[in-house]
Amino acid sequence: MTTTPDREVDLVDLAAEAVTRYQAEDPSLMSDLVEHVTPVLWHLARAQGLTAEAAEDTVQRSWLRLVEHTDRIRDPRSVLKWLITTTRREAWRQLRHAPREAVVPELPEESGAPDEVVDLVAADTDRRLLWRHIARLSERCQHLLRIIAFADQPNYAEIAEALGMPIGSIGPTRGRCLAALRRSLAADPAIDFGGAR
Repeated sequence: MTTTPDREVDLVDLAAEAVTRYQAEDPSLMSDLVEHVTPVLWHLARAQGLTAEAAEDTVQRSWLRLVEHTDRIRDPRSVLKWLITTTRREAWRQLRHAPREAVVPELPEESGAPDEVVDLVAADTDRRLLWRHIARLSERCQHLLRIIAFADQPNYAEIAEALGMPIGSIGPTRGRCLAALRRSLAADPAIDFGGAR
């Protein structure tokens, strides 16, 4: 199942159909379900504070739990909500048991010209600064901006389901969150909007 500009994938329907077929020993739609839902789950796990690697592990555990419990599912339309809840709980569990170590990204072993290293450091610094400002926003804004920032084609129905908010409030909330982020960035003396570093 693919997404076309005319027709967005309804994740609730896809999840229900995939699990119903899986229960009938037809796993044909499970790969589509995994393809469409994994990015949402991954961003949800990251929004809970996990590293990228820990988020991948959490999402894998959530999928494993789904497969282990498909025989107990009575309402296939609740599968997406179940996956979201399971991913959140797995992320929280992982955070409680994670060692308190700072993960330092490694620079590439073989780097080209010094300009490339400077660009890598500058881009990393910019990313860290942006995410530090996002972390200052309300929890709701943090979750919303993380999901929208990483989605290939943000689907408001999916976002509404993942965040538990009305679909009609996503656009206005996004606008308020971006305005708050803009104000926060503009007030930071460490940022030079003139282009100089």
